[in-house]
Amino acid sequence: MKLHRLLGFAAVTSMAATMAMAGSSNMDFAKMYEKECQGCHGPIHQGGVGSDLRPKALKKKEHNMLVQTILNGRENTAMPAWKDKFSPDDASGMVDWLMDWKNTVELTLDFDEVHKSWTKLADVDALAKKYPVGKDGKLDYKGAEVANVKDITFATERDASLVDFIDSTKAKVLSRHKAGFAVHVTVTNKANPRYAYSISRSGKLTMFDIGAPGQPAVASVQVGQESRGLAVSPDGKYILAGNYNPGGAVLCDAHTLEPLKVYDTSRVINPDGQIEPSRVAGIADTPYGPYFAMALKDAGHVYIIDYSKPNFPIVGDVPNIGKILHDCFLNENEGEDYGRYFQIASQGSDLMGIVDFKTKTLAAKVYTGKKSKPHPGQGSSWFNKKMGKQLNATNSMNFGSVVIWESPSWEVVKKVPTAGGGLFVGTSEHTPYIWSDCVLGKPANYNEVHLINKETLETDRIIKVGKTKGQLIDAHTKKVLQEWDATQHAKVPVVEKAFGKEKILPMPDHIGKAVAKPVQPRLLHAEPANHGEWTMISEWTTGRIGIYDSKTGKFIKYIENLTTPTFTYSVEHRQHVPGA
Repeated sequence: MKLHRLLGFAAVTSMAATMAMAGSSNMDFAKMYEKECQGCHGPIHQGGVGSDLRPKALKKKEHNMLVQTILNGRENTAMPAWKDKFSPDDASGMVDWLMDWKNTVELTLDFDEVHKSWTKLADVDALAKKYPVGKDGKLDYKGAEVANVKDITFATERDASLVDFIDSTKAKVLSRHKAGFAVHVTVTNKANPRYAYSISRSGKLTMFDIGAPGQPAVASVQVGQESRGLAVSPDGKYILAGNYNPGGAVLCDAHTLEPLKVYDTSRVINPDGQIEPSRVAGIADTPYGPYFAMALKDAGHVYIIDYSKPNFPIVGDVPNIGKILHDCFLNENEGEDYGRYFQIASQGSDLMGIVDFKTKTLAAKVYTGKKSKPHPGQGSSWFNKKMGKQLNATNSMNFGSVVIWESPSWEVVKKVPTAGGGLFVGTSEHTPYIWSDCVLGKPANYNEVHLINKETLETDRIIKVGKTKGQLIDAHTKKVLQEWDATQHAKVPVVEKAFGKEKILPMPDHIGKAVAKPVQPRLLHAEPANHGEWTMISEWTTGRIGIYDSKTGKFIKYIENLTTPTFTYSVEHRQHVPGA
């Protein structure tokens, strides 16, 4: 079914289902599921990070138990408590709706429909001529907002559907752009870093010129209804976007965003030998060769695309990796093996699959622990001088554990305990630590980020932000090394302003009043910035980004007035990370 027809169908289905099942609840269950549940449980309820919620699976379970799971969450899993958003009647109605849900639509990726949505918002070449940027990223015109495009860090404000561009040498927000519901991932063009791209969970792919004043959006295309992954070829010519629904991926011209080809995954063989649609999750480019890798989440396969050949063929199909493939990263071994291995999390099999771009085969499986559900996020890969080996790391979602393995032997060397399940673990050459969040832990602990020494593989320091004060703690002695004011401030409302053909949301010039009833900060995603001097940590619940010294972990300052800031991406840092 074509995309524009589906949108109308979905709206009618949502209204009918809500009216039929609402009872004493006024909740639109279809819309709530799409916004809050679909990311983990899947667009056709087939499960992923979360459980299978199709009627056949749910009928084996007791109704009240499911209601209580919605309200109170499930300990040691990624399932949070929803009692702040669901009343008991809402939860009961949601269970009824799920048990009666019918999958009446199966979409296939349609190239013509995707191509029709391609929209030019500005003249890319005219902007490049008017606002020249050198090959080194330096802005060569008067009045430039930054000295170099590599000074810029992107940030996503998930629930506000915004992409922000930040001068990461001054912690100043330059502009904030609407870029689709729940903006998920941002990437840069390494061959020409003036161009940035974002993908939203609602399937909107947007291209920005961050070398021009205001960092304007210059093109967009609707690649699907729900999307996740994004990668740009190292030669700067192509960008690949991954879809959850319709399952597949869309290859576009990275200079214009014009769609060039779709890879449909609506009919593939899953690990149990059944034919079904598959979402596309982790996507990565590699400096190792002219390849993109795309992970078929539900099929357990990885496809390898050669973008240097006519019609961009799939030249490798690596099966039997594991169930529920999700996010990925590449190894950073020096020399000829740099970027050779695509390391993909299998959350249904609790392992990291190691796909070899050279042989186009599965080189190894790294088991991360029973029910660990690995989630590396941007991942960590670094050289351990003490061991003389390249190490790699992932977080675990269900409990606090950072799993570390060496390459290319692919043996686990350490599991470092943390305070709770996490989503992101990251590092850079400028910090002695790998930084692991605990964002999926209990509320008492999800305000921590653990700084693990890259040489000793022990947690040295803990950043802990409370409702009114923050602390940097020595993990060995428990001594407080630094304490700072973490007072929370109310958001200052602003009015959208027009910028060419798009509207942007400016930053206010002051912070709001202190919040009378502060909430527990929820910390996630540590990103190196300011050429390695700083590390940025997002705070979902407080609406700010904390900036810390990369070498010591000491707090420096906050960027305030944001809405659920999530993913941050430093252009300078990601220039040196393969596949990022």
